[in-house]
Amino acid sequence: MTEAFLLVIFVMGYIFITAEHSMSVNKGATALLMAVLSWTILFMEGSRHYPYHIVSPHIVDELNTHLQEVSQVFIFLLGAMTIVALIDAHRGFYVIERFIRTQGKRKLLWMISLVTFFLSSFLDNVTTAIIMTSLVHRLVPDREDRMIFLSMVIIAANAGGAWSPIGDVTTTMLWIGGQVSAGALMKTLFIPSMVSLLVPVLYFTARLKGEIPPAPLREENQPPERGAKRVFILGAGGLIFVPVLRGVTGLPPFMGMMLILGIVWAFTDLLHQQRYYLRVPHILTKVDMSSVLFFLGILLTVSALETRGILNHIALWMDAHLGDKDRVITFMGLASAVIDNVPLTAASIGMYPLTSYPMDARIWLMIAYCVGTGGSILIIGSAAGVVVMGMERMNFLWYLHRVSLPVLIGYLAGIAAFFVIY
Repeated sequence: MTEAFLLVIFVMGYIFITAEHSMSVNKGATALLMAVLSWTILFMEGSRHYPYHIVSPHIVDELNTHLQEVSQVFIFLLGAMTIVALIDAHRGFYVIERFIRTQGKRKLLWMISLVTFFLSSFLDNVTTAIIMTSLVHRLVPDREDRMIFLSMVIIAANAGGAWSPIGDVTTTMLWIGGQVSAGALMKTLFIPSMVSLLVPVLYFTARLKGEIPPAPLREENQPPERGAKRVFILGAGGLIFVPVLRGVTGLPPFMGMMLILGIVWAFTDLLHQQRYYLRVPHILTKVDMSSVLFFLGILLTVSALETRGILNHIALWMDAHLGDKDRVITFMGLASAVIDNVPLTAASIGMYPLTSYPMDARIWLMIAYCVGTGGSILIIGSAAGVVVMGMERMNFLWYLHRVSLPVLIGYLAGIAAFFVIY
């Protein structure tokens, strides 16, 4: 019965998460409720064998162990999102807007796609999608053309995040959990991720013709804030330096992120002693805490399923019915077009222990690629897609009809490239 209750909570919670906009209940609230209810059931079950409702020490130890792992992801994301929000408050991303200035549609498509691909490798893909969507909105006046450019923003943001340990929540989870190293991830997945991007880029390049009317630069009454370039270089450079710091010192990634945040914090405090709105205490009010709490709730919920052994049973069932691990992981990537990639990644970590599949085993690298890029097949399959959909009111059926097929072909081509490289 315990397994049934846990699965009902997870399924019902996920239904509420997918219906977030129609039900007007934030997915963060749903995820936290899922986590608490799941662990409450485990605690109640564990207390049956002890007098006066004393909880089983085993369950307490399991919760503490999982919380230790989850809190590292939580702190890492909080630090990264604060640094990005600080750069944005200074309008530091204005330097990117000045770089992308061309009137040819095909050239602009390539520039937007490649800049998004590399930008999302050290920023998270959601932040990159927001920045590039705002840019595309100013540069491309025709709505039909703009939808194509925005589709490529979604694809490039997800592909760029898949090969970097700090580019996507899923790769960050695998990196912090010890399933992958930064070097192996970047070396093995860069080409497959690029292949998954190039296929749809080439497809849409053949369908775009003509030029785009020149768009004005940012209005003069909204210039970058004082020190914008320095904050951009310090923040972006620091984010890139975090994996290097771990490789040199062995520090956990969240410690490196806290170091960079502390440096940027001190710098901006000294730079803006009279401008409170550009200092970290005010910037923290702009950080999307609901998303961070959503990740916390989802990871704790999945850890409850792992503690009860449900994920192990699912892994055994998939191995028995789908065959080898390559098919299982390819299916996971396709499933990520419908199911959020965070619970999928968390589930895969619970299904395949490090004792059986050590760091940088093929299964982990393939999971990082498939779950990271498979979400682009449908517009609702990734946080970046949902954000762009909300900002520009993109139509689900338009994306399905015009974009999904080349993305699927690119996804499968990337898997083929992965097999060749590995």
